[in-house]
Amino acid sequence: MTISTRTWVLSLATGLLLSGFALAQEGPLKNDPPKGITPEQIIQKFADKEAEFKLARDNYTYRQDVKVQTLDGSTVKGEYHETFDVTYDDQRKRLENVVFAPQSTLDQDPSGIMMSPEDLQDIRHLLPFVLTSEEIPEYDILYAGQQQEDELHCYVFDIAPKKIVGKKRYFQGRIWVDDQDLQIVKTSGKTVPDIRKKNNENLFPKFTTWREQVDGRYWFPSYTLADDTLHFQLNDVHIREIVKYTDYKRFGSKTVITYEGKQVEKGTPQQGQQEQKPQ
Repeated sequence: MTISTRTWVLSLATGLLLSGFALAQEGPLKNDPPKGITPEQIIQKFADKEAEFKLARDNYTYRQDVKVQTLDGSTVKGEYHETFDVTYDDQRKRLENVVFAPQSTLDQDPSGIMMSPEDLQDIRHLLPFVLTSEEIPEYDILYAGQQQEDELHCYVFDIAPKKIVGKKRYFQGRIWVDDQDLQIVKTSGKTVPDIRKKNNENLFPKFTTWREQVDGRYWFPSYTLADDTLHFQLNDVHIREIVKYTDYKRFGSKTVITYEGKQVEKGTPQQGQQEQKPQ
């Protein structure tokens, strides 16, 4: 957001409902080393899986619902809301077909919050964060321990960009890797860098994205939640954002998708089980 900011802090410790969703059950973080595998091997394996995930997701259509709100206590003062379907043309170019986009009321909030190009870029590319083998050299990755997330036992890593290059945007925070599939099932952190100039502050929030298993193979983004107060020089702004990703469907094409070296059959039924998003 251009004078704006969105910081979204997720309180995982409470057992409360936020926006109609129950938060995932999270166990204590234990700093036990992994058994039978090194942290470096885990990183390489999940990065390889992320490369497969990135290719596979480009062969699925889905619906994305984005809602950004400014709040005064529990009262919504302004809202940006957009729903679009991600599809493809006959040249496999990604398309976004908007199905719902009422007039934004963020400008009715005296705080002056506006959606910036960086906000829109983050919503499409960094909230559903992907960390492939190609991107690994750009990040410092530190093994933090092991933690239970609902029914999943996870390896936990803290990551941060080694350096900021040009206008490129990065993720900084924590990721959870399922110890069975060795795929990222949850991310929590923020996009960086914040942008502070003389007449412009563009701040970015902490967020948490849960993934769910689709077609019994891929952990795709399912739900993103952020809820926090952003501290501008002139005022503080309470921001909440909810992003939902639904209706994943394989896109009919000649592209061959592989998973662990094996071709994924087009007729594979969708399962959508083992969800790691809030229920």
